Amino acid sequence: MQTLASLDYAVIVAYLVGTLALGLYIGSKIKTGADYFLAGRRLPWWAIGMSLVATDIGAVDIVGTGGAAFSHGLAVGNFEWIGCVPAMIIGAFIFIPFFWRSGVYTIPEYMERRFNVAVRSALAVCWLLFMACNLGIMLLASAEMMHPLLEIDKNYCIYLTALLVGVYTISGGLAAVVYTDMIQCVIMIGGCLLVLVLGIIDIGGVEQFHAEIKKQEQVQRAKQAEVAAEEQTLDAAQDELHTSLILPADADTPFPWTGIFFGLALILSPAYWIGNQAIVQRSLGAKTEFDAKAAYVWGALLKNLIPVVVAVPGLIAFVKFPELTDGDQAFPELISHLLPIGLKGLFLAAFLAALMSSIDSYLNSASTIVTNDFYKRFFRKDASDESLLKIGRIVTFILVLWAIGFSFFLMTRSEGIYTIFQTLMAFFQGPAFAILLTGLLWKRATGIAAFVGFVVGVCFSITLFTLNHEVVYTSLGIDPLFQISEPFLYFSIWAFVVAFSLIVIISFLTKPEPAEKIEGLVFGTKSQKRQA
Repeated sequence: MQTLASLDYAVIVAYLVGTLALGLYIGSKIKTGADYFLAGRRLPWWAIGMSLVATDIGAVDIVGTGGAAFSHGLAVGNFEWIGCVPAMIIGAFIFIPFFWRSGVYTIPEYMERRFNVAVRSALAVCWLLFMACNLGIMLLASAEMMHPLLEIDKNYCIYLTALLVGVYTISGGLAAVVYTDMIQCVIMIGGCLLVLVLGIIDIGGVEQFHAEIKKQEQVQRAKQAEVAAEEQTLDAAQDELHTSLILPADADTPFPWTGIFFGLALILSPAYWIGNQAIVQRSLGAKTEFDAKAAYVWGALLKNLIPVVVAVPGLIAFVKFPELTDGDQAFPELISHLLPIGLKGLFLAAFLAALMSSIDSYLNSASTIVTNDFYKRFFRKDASDESLLKIGRIVTFILVLWAIGFSFFLMTRSEGIYTIFQTLMAFFQGPAFAILLTGLLWKRATGIAAFVGFVVGVCFSITLFTLNHEVVYTSLGIDPLFQISEPFLYFSIWAFVVAFSLIVIISFLTKPEPAEKIEGLVFGTKSQKRQA
């Protein structure tokens, strides 16, 4: 990327100016709090669906997924195919309609209507802490990636990203986020698809590409056998790991089928797509229930493309640059060798799009939680829509400043901090999914049970994180087949089990919620009309 020319920079500047102009234009139409937080509930399904995809796939994911495919193969695509699509389809037809009809601004607000204010506050605190910390992480990650590409000081990269995203998010709220995300989605997929197509053409076509992958795997196995001096231990089961989607539990990979299925597909994925405020908020702003559902279905269809345009380039790099020691360099190497002048700028614009689409979403959603779940709920219950708009913009500005400061703080710390904060969401995702699942699908679930289950589940998750999980597995007598390789997958599923069990037990020991309270809020009860 050191060969960026004037045309490349012109493409990048044009994209940034266009995004900023669109956000400011949308901001000029914002008049009330409902406009700001839910886009006036006028969002169409096609825009929401593209925004969902853009928010979920950030620049870190593009580089990281390509790097994981380079190192471990196409099985990383299951984080999209198995880890997203099924949960999005289920959410579209079961969970999202209930949230939309209730007329809530946030998922924690729904939790109060279904259970009580304690559950709402506990969940809102967890989401706010995660989002606030993640904003700083995203800014720092942006700086670390932009610094070598644009040859700009990291501090200036942080300021630049915060300024661009902050201005249009403060101005236009959710509508600006969704419509800029829509453009960013097109540019992101288009840029990655360009790298994919040019890479396969450069290798000699699809058949030659597959043959080269086999050849490189054979070379690697030969090197492993030479190092180990035990070729017989490398059996045929290890062949074609790079092109296999389902990997055995004992394979030398961080993506065995046990981790993907038990940890990701059953717990983390539905918790993310059904309970993540930054994700669900878009559908809450849909103009009709049909749009709210269709947005998730449309997003799921687009999600099927993501592993192809993001993971497969990692395999192309595996063929072209087998000597790379760091998989995260796979995408940058491909860009440097494949893209001509002008197209490098287009891809870098796609890269910046992926950065900005994640930051603006979490920024807007964190502001929504602060304004609606704390300010309006506890300080100004009678606040007008106009005053909520003002407070929302002030809170967004403060969050931008916080994100800048926290990113500078992280810059002075060890590399382990990034990994720790990326694990934050896993601390409460399992318990959060437990209260969502029981609250929406089981009429007998009570508020006391939900609160106790959630708090104990979060504490249990944090406790497991601080312990050696192999020791815990051994003490519980769990078969090695079900030992999930990734720690966050491990403690999330067990935290869910603990929270879910407590909710069920305590619910039977406490008084049921009044039927009129849960009417229209639980699956199987009479649907209520859309609330303002």
